Amino acid sequence: MNYFLSLISMFVIFIGNVNAADVLMSLAQQKSLGVVVAPVGKNNLLSSRRFPAEIVIPVGQERIVSAPQSGLLDQMHVAAGQTVKKGQVIAHLISPDLLGLQRDYLQALTQKRLATKALARDTELLKDGIIAQRRHLETESAHDEASANLAQRKQALKLAGMSDGAISKLSPSAGMMSGLSLVAPISGQVLEQMVTTGQRVDMAMPIYRIAKMSPLWLEIHAPLEGLPFVKEGMQVQVPKLQASGHLIAVIRSVNKADQTLHLRAEITKGAEKLSPGQFVEAEINLGGQSQYFSVPKSALARQGASALVFAQTQAGFKPIKVTIISEQGDDAVVDAPFVGTEKIAVSGIAAIKGTWLGLGGE
Repeated sequence: MNYFLSLISMFVIFIGNVNAADVLMSLAQQKSLGVVVAPVGKNNLLSSRRFPAEIVIPVGQERIVSAPQSGLLDQMHVAAGQTVKKGQVIAHLISPDLLGLQRDYLQALTQKRLATKALARDTELLKDGIIAQRRHLETESAHDEASANLAQRKQALKLAGMSDGAISKLSPSAGMMSGLSLVAPISGQVLEQMVTTGQRVDMAMPIYRIAKMSPLWLEIHAPLEGLPFVKEGMQVQVPKLQASGHLIAVIRSVNKADQTLHLRAEITKGAEKLSPGQFVEAEINLGGQSQYFSVPKSALARQGASALVFAQTQAGFKPIKVTIISEQGDDAVVDAPFVGTEKIAVSGIAAIKGTWLGLGGE
């Protein structure tokens, strides 16, 4: 080992105006020591690459309109592809079961009115001392029970699709409704029509799928090695369709099939050019992190927990400290003050490092 270091020292030329920590070595000397250099590479693990992605509808922007009761769909007013407003009538359902619910409600309404009158009467009689306190309590209890029963029947009608306005108009003299209108729960586009006019449906059977189409989500599959470089807020583009947005989630759940990283972006610009279920190619803008560089592992000279590389100069090599971001295969991604045009030593590192340490390098 001492002989090897002495041999290296024979090739070293000292120039007074050069930093003592720089390694001075001519091209001929580099060749004789087996030193090979190569240009540093920009980290292209994520930047300048396109990744497969799928357009999906964000959670909370999609609704399913289902049949509140079993019956017959005698009218359908919209079809897939049409735009609807919240509260717009989109279909009409004839339901025999609805008649039964209205009958139960009207009976409960009558019982409540009778119980209210009985309570008012017994309250007056109690004040006059004509009836006992126990009789008044029994009447009050019957009134509370009738009120609860009426509230339950009213809620059943609301679940069946009747509005408060329609329910308030119900009375024994006014008659009952044989059907009800289905309305759009949100403003958006009808994505799917699951049934047709004249079809009989069961309770909770889906009829329409409606969604708000802006913004949309982009589910991206990127290399798992890119995890250290991505974070929420980064810009995302769909170049072919001129759509863009930003990352809103880095999901730490790896796809078992292809070992990819799951990223979610929200598309806020150009969403009208995209459709749910569409597969596209997405680009991620790493911003300042695009200054990370890719170097061969063989170029790294390690010193405990830190590392450095030797950048070629006109006189030899200059040691540059780097921060290792990730390692994969034969390459490593480092954070270093490179311009991008440097050439670094990728072999013969032991010889260069030995000379550098002999010059007082730390």
